[in-house]
Amino acid sequence: MSPVADHDPRNAGAGFAATLRASRLARGLTQDELAARAGLGVRTLRELERGRVARPQRNTVALLADALDLTGPARDAFLSSATSRASLPPNGGRHDNVARRSRAGKPADVVEPPVLARLDPPLPAPSHAARTALPLPTMPPLVGRDADIAELLGRLGTQSEVIALIGMAGVGKSGLAHAVAHRAVEGGWTAVSVTVVNVSEPTDIFSAVAAVFGVARAEELGERFGDPGAPPALLVLDGVDRAPRAALEAIAWLRARVPAVRMLLTSRQPLAGVLPGALDWQVQPLEVPVGRRLEPAALREVPAVALFVERLRAVRREPARDDELPTIAELVRRFDGLPLAIELAAARGRVLELGELLARYGNRVLDLAATDPAGRRLRDAVADSYALLAGHEQAALRRLSTFRGKWSVELAEALLDGVVDDVEAVLDRLVGLGLVSVRGPGDLRFRLLDVVFDFAAERCADAGELRAARLRHAEVVTRTVVRTSAELTGPGTAAAVLRLDYLNSDIRTALRYTSVREPELALRLAGAIPRWCRLRGRDVEAYQLLHRLLRDRRTQGCDPATRAWAQVGAAMLATAHGRGVEELCATEAALLVLAERGDVTGELTARALLAGIWQALGGSDQARAHNEAALTLAIRAGRPREIAVAQSNLAWHDVLAGDLGTAGRRLEGAGRRALDVGDARLRALTEANLAEIARLDGRFDEAIALARRAATAIAEVGDPTHRVRVLGTLGQAYAETGQVGEASAVLAELAAVPGSAGAAALVTGYLALGRGDRPAAAAGFETAANFLAARDDVRDVLEALVGLAASAGPAGRERALSDLAGVRERSGIRLLPREHRLLDAEFGRTDEDPLVALVHLPT
Repeated sequence: MSPVADHDPRNAGAGFAATLRASRLARGLTQDELAARAGLGVRTLRELERGRVARPQRNTVALLADALDLTGPARDAFLSSATSRASLPPNGGRHDNVARRSRAGKPADVVEPPVLARLDPPLPAPSHAARTALPLPTMPPLVGRDADIAELLGRLGTQSEVIALIGMAGVGKSGLAHAVAHRAVEGGWTAVSVTVVNVSEPTDIFSAVAAVFGVARAEELGERFGDPGAPPALLVLDGVDRAPRAALEAIAWLRARVPAVRMLLTSRQPLAGVLPGALDWQVQPLEVPVGRRLEPAALREVPAVALFVERLRAVRREPARDDELPTIAELVRRFDGLPLAIELAAARGRVLELGELLARYGNRVLDLAATDPAGRRLRDAVADSYALLAGHEQAALRRLSTFRGKWSVELAEALLDGVVDDVEAVLDRLVGLGLVSVRGPGDLRFRLLDVVFDFAAERCADAGELRAARLRHAEVVTRTVVRTSAELTGPGTAAAVLRLDYLNSDIRTALRYTSVREPELALRLAGAIPRWCRLRGRDVEAYQLLHRLLRDRRTQGCDPATRAWAQVGAAMLATAHGRGVEELCATEAALLVLAERGDVTGELTARALLAGIWQALGGSDQARAHNEAALTLAIRAGRPREIAVAQSNLAWHDVLAGDLGTAGRRLEGAGRRALDVGDARLRALTEANLAEIARLDGRFDEAIALARRAATAIAEVGDPTHRVRVLGTLGQAYAETGQVGEASAVLAELAAVPGSAGAAALVTGYLALGRGDRPAAAAGFETAANFLAARDDVRDVLEALVGLAASAGPAGRERALSDLAGVRERSGIRLLPREHRLLDAEFGRTDEDPLVALVHLPT
C-alpha cells in the first residue's frame, strides 16, 4: 500500500520533518523549548515538523542545528535532510499504530516497527569507523559515583541487557546514566541518548533512536549491530516513566529486533516487574559525613561535600576554605545527600554566605529552588513522586513521617494498622520510588529521606491528621520501649541498649508530645527508660522529666503500678547522681505497690535500689534486710540472674564486717551464676567487685588484672556509674603501688566520665601520699570525703576519712577522726588491717593515744 500524503510526496520537507522531530525528541525538548533556543516562532517549528514547508530556508535549518547542539557528521546529515526528497509516513506524518496494526492484520498485542520517514536517496549505512550518531548530552562533572559507574558498566558488559536506574526526582539518575554512557564511549562503545517526554508515542521513540544511532530507519539497527565485529552499543532512554506505555512498547520491540544493544533506562518507578529480565538499580543519595570531628582533607573526600564544593566553585571566584567545610558538612547532612538539593543550595552561594544558607534553608530544605525565575522548588520534585502513589499509599507515607529515626516493618505495621492492609506491599512501593531508604543491617533499617519527611509532614498537617498520627506514634513507641527495656538486664542487654539507641529520636519525639498532650502515657514511657538513660549517662535529664511527671496533677489518678515503676526509675536515676536519699520514702511506698501486685521484677529492682540508698546513708541493717529479702524472692521465683545480683550485693555487707574472705567467695559464686546465664555485664561487675576486695586485701597485682579486664567490658556496655567505680579501684591500686604513670592515665580517663570527682580525688590522695606530699594528700582525701558523703558506698567515705586522718595536720586530723568515729558508729563498719596499719604508721600508735582510740573501736 502506498503512503497517503496531503501534499506532493516529492516535497523535501517531509524527510526533514521526521529528522527534525527525532532530533528534538532525542534532546528531550518540547517544541516551545526548541523554538526559544533557535529564535524561531513555535508556529514555524510546528509547520516544519508537519512537513508543510516545501523548502526550509538554509538559515532556519542552521539555527535549528545550533539549537540541537549538532556537530560533525550528525550536523551534516541533518542539513542534507532539508534538501533531500522524501516520502511521508502514513496519515501525513502522524503514526496511528492501532490502525496500522489493524490494516496489516496483526493482533493488537504485537508491536510492529513504524514506517519511518525514508530519505531518497537513502543515507549510506554508517561504517563503524565513521559513525553518524548524535553526540551525548554534555553533563556537569559527576561527583561521588565512580563505584556505581564501574559496576554498571561491568553489568552491562557481561550480565544485564537492560538496567533501570530508579529513584525519586533529584537523586541523580540522569546524570549517572549519561556518565556511564560517556565512560562507555571512552571504552570503545557506541553510546547514544534519547529523552522521553510526556507526549512521546512509540513511533517518536523509534524515530529518535534511529536518528541518534545515525540510521534512516529503525529496521537498519539490526543490520548495523548484528555484525559480531561491531563495537558494543548502549542506548540511554531517559525518563521512561514520563510516557511508560510508549517507552515499554519501544523497548520491547528494540529488545526483540536489536538484542546486541544494551539499554540503560531512568525512571522514578521500578521497571523490573513490567520488563522481564530487567534489573532495577536503586540510585541512592550521596554519602554524607559521619561524625563531627573530621579533618578538612577527609571532609573534602566525602561525596556529598565534594559535590557541594565543586558546584560552589562554579558560582564564586574563590574555592571553599577549610574553615567553611564544617558548615558545608552540616548543610549536606540536612539535605540528606540529595544531589538536586546540594546543587540548588550551592547555586545560592553566589549571594549568600554559607552560614546564611544553613540558617535560611537548614530547616526549609523544601523551599530550595533554581535561581532562574521559572525554576522549580525541591518541593515540586518530591511532589512528582508523591503524585505517583495511590491514595492509601499517600496516607501511609503521611503517617510514616511521624518516625524521626529508623524503623522496622514491625513498627510500620503497628503505626499503619487500620490505614493500609498490606504494609509490606506499601513499603516495597515506597522503597521502589526512592521515598524510603534502606540503610544498614537489622530490622531497624528503614527511614524517610529528610526532604520526603518534611514534605509528608506538611501533607499530614494539611490533611488534619497530625494530632492522631502523633498519638498513634507515641503509643507504638511506648509499647516497643516497654518491651525492649525488659531486656536491659541479662544476656540481651547490649542488643536492647543498641535498639533503644536507634529509637532515641522517636523516644524524645514521643515524650515531647505526650508530656503536654498525654501525660499518663508520657509517665509510662519515661518510667521504662531509666536504666537505659543511666547506661547512656543521661541521668539528670531523665530524672528531671520523671520528677515533673510524677508531680503533674494529671498523673495522680493513673494506674498505681505505672506510678510505682516511674518512682523506681526516678530513684535509680537520683541514686546515680547522689540524690537517692530524696527518693527514699517514695520508693519504699512504690515497693509496697509492686509487692502487692506480685510484680517480681519490679520488687527485685526496688529492693536493690533501696539497699543501695541505705548503704550510702550508712544504714547497713536496712540495706542488708532489703538484700536478703531480694535473695529470698529470687530463689523462690527461680531467677538465677537476680540470685547472683543479691549475692553480689550481700558480699558488701561482709566487707563492712571486715570479712573479705566470705565476700570473695560470695562474689565468685555470683560470677559463676552470671556466666551460666550468659550475662556478660553482670560477670564484669562481679569481677570489678572482686578487684576491689583484692585491693582492700593488699593483693594489688590481682586487683589490677581483674580491674583492667572488668573496665574494658563495662566500657563496651556503656555503664558510666560502674565504670567510675572500677576505674577508681584500678587507679587506687596503681597509686598505692607507686605506678605513677599508670595512675595518671586512669585519672585522665576518669576526667571524661561524669560523676567521677570522688573516685579521682581518692586516686590523687594516694598518689600524693606515696610521694610524701602530706598537704596535697590531705587535700585529695578531704575532697573525696566531701564528694562521696551520702552519695556513694559509705565504705568509700570511710576510706577517704582514714586517708585524711593519716595525712592531715593536727587540726584536720582531729576532725577526720571524729567524723570517722561517727561513720563507724552509725554503720557498724569495721576497719580493715590495712587501715589499721596506715593509721598506726602515721601516728606511732600507743594504747593511750586518744585520737587513735577513737578509731580503734572493738573489732
